[in-house]
Amino acid sequence: MQSEKFKQVTDKLPLASPDLTQELLRTLRDAAPQIFSENKVDFNKLRTALGDVVDESAERYGLTWAGKREAFRNVQSPSVGTLRPQFEASQNWDTTDNLILEGDNLEILKLLQKSYYGKVKLIYIDPPYNTGNEFIYPDNFREGLDDYLRYSKQQTETGTAVSTNRETNGRYHSAWLSMMYPRLFLARNLLRQDGMIFVSIDDHEIHNLRLLMDEIFGEENFLGCFIWHRRQNADNRNQDRVSTDHEYVLLYKRFQASLRGKEIDVTKYTNPDNDPRGAWFSADLTGLANKEQRPNLHYDVVNPKTGIIYKPSPTRGWSCSSSTFQDLINKDQILWPKSPDGRPRLKKFLKEVENFQTGFSTLLKVGFTTEGTKLLQDLFEEKVFPFPKPVSLIKTIIQQATESNDIILDFFAGSGTTAQAVIEANQEDNNSRRFILIQLPESTGYKKYPTIAHLTRERVKRVIRRVLKANESQLNFSPERIERLGFRALKLDSSNFKIWKPDNVNLTLSQQLAIFANNIEIGRTDEDLLYEIILKSGLPLETKVHSIMVSNNIAYSVQDGSVIICLGPRLSIEIFREIFSTTTSIERSTPKVIICLDNAFHGDDSLKTNSILEAQSHGITLKTV
Repeated sequence: MQSEKFKQVTDKLPLASPDLTQELLRTLRDAAPQIFSENKVDFNKLRTALGDVVDESAERYGLTWAGKREAFRNVQSPSVGTLRPQFEASQNWDTTDNLILEGDNLEILKLLQKSYYGKVKLIYIDPPYNTGNEFIYPDNFREGLDDYLRYSKQQTETGTAVSTNRETNGRYHSAWLSMMYPRLFLARNLLRQDGMIFVSIDDHEIHNLRLLMDEIFGEENFLGCFIWHRRQNADNRNQDRVSTDHEYVLLYKRFQASLRGKEIDVTKYTNPDNDPRGAWFSADLTGLANKEQRPNLHYDVVNPKTGIIYKPSPTRGWSCSSSTFQDLINKDQILWPKSPDGRPRLKKFLKEVENFQTGFSTLLKVGFTTEGTKLLQDLFEEKVFPFPKPVSLIKTIIQQATESNDIILDFFAGSGTTAQAVIEANQEDNNSRRFILIQLPESTGYKKYPTIAHLTRERVKRVIRRVLKANESQLNFSPERIERLGFRALKLDSSNFKIWKPDNVNLTLSQQLAIFANNIEIGRTDEDLLYEIILKSGLPLETKVHSIMVSNNIAYSVQDGSVIICLGPRLSIEIFREIFSTTTSIERSTPKVIICLDNAFHGDDSLKTNSILEAQSHGITLKTV
């Protein structure tokens, strides 16, 4: 009976990212248990359950490429990595809600699945364009944590190696798609129900990217293809005399998303005749259809005061039916021209306007590439990064798609333009949006900033200094807003806890057991362990942490005391009792979960069982790692 209780209240904290295949199976089992046979999906039963929805034809419309199956396996393979805090590279660690994460974005997106599932309002990415030049990722696009650690640690000063993806390569498009597919798939999971994703792209892959995103996000969730006018002057270097002056930004939504739209121009509403109904403007009443297309919109209109008859244009007619027009006449909302050759117009009142937003144009004229380059040069007083996107482009997207405390994610962060856009947008509309940036430690060739990740962090710090200096005299710039202007920097690495590998033929079982007597990797700090536990517990990486003293040991109070993480090397029942009382008095909240090191029980099963049962008596779950 005691062992049954033990099973109910103890839990081993998983060190791997969520297994998406198992998550899908759990969802299917809950929704349609009848399709399972001997614990596996029976496809005949699945076909029966879906009925006419199933397409069993050999040929069908879709996107496929060499390596697509392997790309999907990258999605299904969990990550056993972690994100180690870089306190010295951060700014305002204790008070900021922003994150800059260094490492392979595929691995990091897997690690973020538990903590940020369904929490991100906006994703903007500017992925590497498939131009046949430098392409930052291994050639086979099967990178995992071990591959990342290998190529990043071998070149700690110069960053990761680059490979090329020439158009003469038979897998030119396939390689790029295989790189993008798992990242976009994982990114979709992080979007809120009203979330949106914007992806910058050029002519080389716009057609494939559209099909790829149709598959991942659903064709019905395509919102628009924006055309960005990126070049200020025509390119005269091409012998064919074609100047490609544009790029694209694809927009997809999750389910219930919409843009803010553009504010209508209310300055055109005036009241020159002192109409008691208020400000108005003169609106066109002609239509767009000829008499053959819409005969009911072609009729004569009579001014009841002058008797002048106004005939419709043969090619346009009127914009409303005769009954509606007569109603407007009765309400004295028609502006009558003196000549019968003129066209009556509508007096449209401001008070009748129900929606002050109009559609946001898919033609983006919000800054050129040269603007982005100049801005970055001004920040660093030298050219440190090629062709960054202009801040105005990304800031416009942010202001259209987000507000309040929304999270913005960019997992191809580059020089950090998205972070600057978030900071500036917050300054302009007094919101508190947050950003998460992910950047591979790709080489820059500069000693001062050896990788782009270094450059990303430095840019954000310089932007913050500039914003603070510009706002020194503003009384509305509160200390809280100043403290939030920062970021927590974390870096991808292998787990702080040793991962059991039963297939390791180089070691005997006794040798492996000896190694795992202490399952913590050498050289890892308590802070490393703390933030891995936070991440693997599904808590946000920006969560506030408070230290508490327990029997001369430091424990950590997380989520306003609802979670206590105890990393002490030796536990006792007295320590647990002190955690209960200390937490209640300091945080004014009883913990719901306590997480501790399994090795801290030193093999004392009796102590573990008693601790678990006493925790249960307080309504607390005890987890070990």
